[in-house]
Amino acid sequence: MTVYALHENPEWWPPFAAAFDAEGVDVEQWLLTGDGELDLGAEPPVGVFWSRMSASAHTRGHVLAKEQTRAVLSWLEGWGRTVVNGRGVLELEMSKVAQHAALRAAGVDVPRTSAVLGRDRLVPAAERFAAEGGGAPFVTKHDQGGKGLGVRRFEDPQELRAALDAGELEPPANGVWLLQELLVAAEPAVTRTEIVAGEHVYSVRVSTAQGFELCPADACALPGQEPLFALREGYEPPLLDAYRRFLDATGTAVAGIESIETVDGRVVTYDVNTNTNYNAEVEAVAPRSGPRAIARHLGRLDAFRG
Repeated sequence: MTVYALHENPEWWPPFAAAFDAEGVDVEQWLLTGDGELDLGAEPPVGVFWSRMSASAHTRGHVLAKEQTRAVLSWLEGWGRTVVNGRGVLELEMSKVAQHAALRAAGVDVPRTSAVLGRDRLVPAAERFAAEGGGAPFVTKHDQGGKGLGVRRFEDPQELRAALDAGELEPPANGVWLLQELLVAAEPAVTRTEIVAGEHVYSVRVSTAQGFELCPADACALPGQEPLFALREGYEPPLLDAYRRFLDATGTAVAGIESIETVDGRVVTYDVNTNTNYNAEVEAVAPRSGPRAIARHLGRLDAFRG
């Protein structure tokens, strides 16, 4: 049988194609870019379906990709197909509010955050956020993000007001802004912990010295840019058990989870990537391959069905 990979960006696919080939697992891409049609009465093919739709699809012109994926996943699950990172996980990928709630429920330390709908409410909300314990400076984010897009630091609500008045802030794709406490890292880096089927594949140190656009895929690399990603050799995530509780509770099989080690000794988790990509330079030195771990896991599911 076949594994069907549901996604919207073919530029990210080659490392996965190589991994499935190396593991001897048949795989077929289903590109969901936000156009097409779906006969809900038609029976889907038999196989394992792996969703890796990205929250940043709208930045590549695929504005309706998530809506198309919602429909396809609902159709597949309605027919009883085996879906990995299914409909519920898609909602987790598309909303940092959903991630925050689920991480907190699993006992994971998360940043103090307020969600705001409506541009006109943003500055008054920031004033309350600063006054009620969020502090200043603070950061703004998009609820539906990806690659760190939309992350910006503000010293106080007045600076935020000036940026809004100047038209400097792009509105979030789903209309939800986030105000979040500024996490001061012990060093200019974050950690991305890659997990497949509950197993810690490896963790990566990601430099933030050049900002927070942290896409690890080869397609995101800029010519002449210093490497941003490095393997954390021998690193055991202190929150691994809590991460597993979170992944089990949300039905998430594949994820890259990002955290910051702060100057005051906290390990704070701020983002979950359920369409996780893998950096080629890290893969070259890592003890295990992320894409091959995924291919093996999905291949086992397919073999079990057979």
